[in-house]
Amino acid sequence: MSPGTAHGMASGPDVRMGACDVESAARARAEGSVFRLGPPPVRTELITVHYAQDPAVTTPVLTALARPLHITASENPGLEKTVDFLTAELARPQIGTTAVVNSVVDLLLVQFIRAWLARRPGERSGSWLGAMRDPVVHDALACIHGAPERPWTTESLAAATSVSRATLSRHFRSALGQPPGAYLTRWRMDLASIRLRDTDEPVEAISGAVGYGSPHAFSRAFRRARGMAPGAYRTRLRGHDPARE
Repeated sequence: MSPGTAHGMASGPDVRMGACDVESAARARAEGSVFRLGPPPVRTELITVHYAQDPAVTTPVLTALARPLHITASENPGLEKTVDFLTAELARPQIGTTAVVNSVVDLLLVQFIRAWLARRPGERSGSWLGAMRDPVVHDALACIHGAPERPWTTESLAAATSVSRATLSRHFRSALGQPPGAYLTRWRMDLASIRLRDTDEPVEAISGAVGYGSPHAFSRAFRRARGMAPGAYRTRLRGHDPARE
């Protein structure tokens, strides 16, 4: 569920829930220690996983999972095994535990996405995850994500996915509420934003890597998408915003 969602936990449907010790919970979360609810003995162990989406990325992947989703072990045996493995790794930390836990959390996210899709077999319109059920959109997205630097057009994407231009446009609008070109630009701007923030690559190199033939064209598109020039964006994210100073 999304951060801040009001919720409660009880050991049974008829059990009255008491107030949580918010300060102790916050302290345990900050320290990464165990937080105990209710009197002993312990009957249930809970693992809390936090997954943050990169703020530079605007493609709405995780936002589709904002609503609470309850998955039982009987529905997804693989999820139970993943949680058991994560529990064992956290119980006995050793060399490489951080890398292992990060990878397992990624696996959990994939399993949540699969469960989300299984729960909503008819949901497509406007949902990025729902769009993955559409084979036409799925194949087009694979092309865009796999080679964002290529000079894609609706015609060339349609040819790559073996459908007509009209069919591709219709499926894209139905699934994502936008044409292929708009999604392509959005994805390229996300990639460019990450590289501007995380690397020292010159703007000219980044513009070519995300499919723009000239730095001028890239800068114009970036300014429309982010409201500032690429250089100013990089400077601001690195904490040297002249305007703010």
